[in-house]
Amino acid sequence: MAKLVIVRHGQSQWNLENRFTGWVDVDLAPKGIQEAHAAGEKLKGYTFDMAFTSALKRAQHTLDIILDEMGVKLPITRNEALNERMYGDLQGMNKDEAREKFGEEQVHIWRRSYDTPPPGGESLKLTADRVLPYFEKEIVPQLKAGKNIIIAAHGNSLRALVMSLEDLTPEQILKTEIPTGAPRLYELDENLEVKNAEYL
Repeated sequence: MAKLVIVRHGQSQWNLENRFTGWVDVDLAPKGIQEAHAAGEKLKGYTFDMAFTSALKRAQHTLDIILDEMGVKLPITRNEALNERMYGDLQGMNKDEAREKFGEEQVHIWRRSYDTPPPGGESLKLTADRVLPYFEKEIVPQLKAGKNIIIAAHGNSLRALVMSLEDLTPEQILKTEIPTGAPRLYELDENLEVKNAEYL
């Protein structure tokens, strides 16, 4: 039975400042570094064959710390298909500033609707439209071959994966929070049906 662990990067500097981050390449905050160490501690004793992460350093740094904490070296594939949702005109903006500029209701729709993107950005649906084909092409064959895999990525790119793996509706996934630095373990059968899913 293959194991897949997904982990959202630890708290970033802009999470801390309550900004829309998207594809802006900010690094981890001190708390995020601690979260990554704690995730590595929780994963000691698990074995992985390969790792995947995004093209953004907050996810890459999280993965590096986790593997270092576990005392393992793995082949790592970095790809922007696993990047965070692109927030377009909202990127860099504090969430309160965005509410002042665009109105609370509009910002809420952009953040929490499945298929309404902010100006110049992606909806969760568009994010899933790039994450899931990459997952199917690059990661699924490895899982089917019995490989154990860890993915360090972002709240919304991982939401897309969770939606697919756990067979959730758009309404359900929008209510699903992915906590920073918390490894989620999936045990998958040969058809990639989820036999067990839990936060470690």
